[in-house]
Amino acid sequence: MKRILLFVLTNFAVMAVLLVTTRILGVDRFLTANGLDMTALAGFSLVIGFGGAIISLLMSKTMAKMSTGARIINQPQNADEAWIVQTVQKFAEKAGIGMPEVAIYDGAPNAFATGAFKNSALVAVSTGLLQGMTRDEVEAVIGHEVAHVANGDMVTMTLIQGVMNTFVVFLSRVIGYAVDSFLRRGSDNNSGPGIGYMVTTIVMDIVLGFLAAIIVAWFSRQREFRADAGAASLMGRKQPMINALARLGGLTPGELPKTMQAMGITGGLGKLFSTHPPMEERIDALQKL
Repeated sequence: MKRILLFVLTNFAVMAVLLVTTRILGVDRFLTANGLDMTALAGFSLVIGFGGAIISLLMSKTMAKMSTGARIINQPQNADEAWIVQTVQKFAEKAGIGMPEVAIYDGAPNAFATGAFKNSALVAVSTGLLQGMTRDEVEAVIGHEVAHVANGDMVTMTLIQGVMNTFVVFLSRVIGYAVDSFLRRGSDNNSGPGIGYMVTTIVMDIVLGFLAAIIVAWFSRQREFRADAGAASLMGRKQPMINALARLGGLTPGELPKTMQAMGITGGLGKLFSTHPPMEERIDALQKL
């Protein structure tokens, strides 16, 4: 709940900063004189930026179950399922959070955690993960997902995405209105925004959206490093997490070859938009712990 409150307060703070900045720069006087209601725009941006992100967060568990076909393990049907539930429970108690729902789904080696609240999250693992990894490695991956929950990463990412959405919606429309007003100087047609506003707003939504995605992706990569370290802490040793990352990257656990730099998305724009760091960087960070 503290993070949800932070989410709300941060969005209001963002709007306040934007309004104060436009006033200091004199932008609000120019735009208001040309018919733009800055307060109404701020409210609209807040609703769009805040509303979409918070709805996405609150629906995250339901959408995750539907999209992956995950089956909640209420009563374990075999030894593997019983072990998964016990492992999640052990880590949840150690991390000081409520017992998450535990699920299993068919798919390639992977796992995820989601949910709006720390004490009612969802941790799910794939059948491919169980089949392609050792128990120690699967345990490390589960620890990684529990660490995401304990760190409040789902809410943090929603907070960041909401703030970025608010900025994009507000700034694209301010710029669009300014461009449209400039293009229509001397015109007697003041019936409302024209084609210049619509075109500029669409273009700025795209451009600013890309910039926002880069920022969100950077934060996402930092949380992966923290979750890797969290898994090592929960297990009391880092080697299983190193081995799990190496196996997920298609490598033999152990000393990393120099050719690893070619793996994953390691350069150019691809890395800027990647939500997960390259495996070699994650392994290197763990080795340095």
